[in-house]
Amino acid sequence: MAATPGLRRTSRILLLAPDGAALLFMTAAPDSSRFSRWITPGGGVDPGESHADAAVRELFEETGLRIDAVDEPVHSLDFDVAWDEADHDRGHAEYYLVRVPERFEPSSDHWTDEEHVDVTAHRWMTAEELESGSEPFEPAELPALLRRFAPDAPA
Repeated sequence: MAATPGLRRTSRILLLAPDGAALLFMTAAPDSSRFSRWITPGGGVDPGESHADAAVRELFEETGLRIDAVDEPVHSLDFDVAWDEADHDRGHAEYYLVRVPERFEPSSDHWTDEEHVDVTAHRWMTAEELESGSEPFEPAELPALLRRFAPDAPA
């Protein structure tokens, strides 16, 4: 079965600790392969919702962290979706940077039933850990984004 034609708008959060590590979730792709990869917190933009509002909502739902607003997106990505059970065949993601004063344990209290099945692990990871590991991650430019916004990166 092929993905249904259509565009899914998503908001993703680069949740960055002072040591340059980002909170990532190991999730299984929504298809028959159940391919797993590390991704940032985030999710779909609801009808009538802005990308920024979706980022704030998704951050709370996936981590328990409440914030009032996000700044402008720091990265945008258009991509094709190859998952055979997806309800869309293209995606557009806006990435927002949120800095936290320290690493924390995310809460799963507001996860959907699907997230309780699809999210198999979480970890704070640096660009170096992503690149030296053998586990896949998305997007491919994630290590470069983490380096770009690391606390010691030039302004």
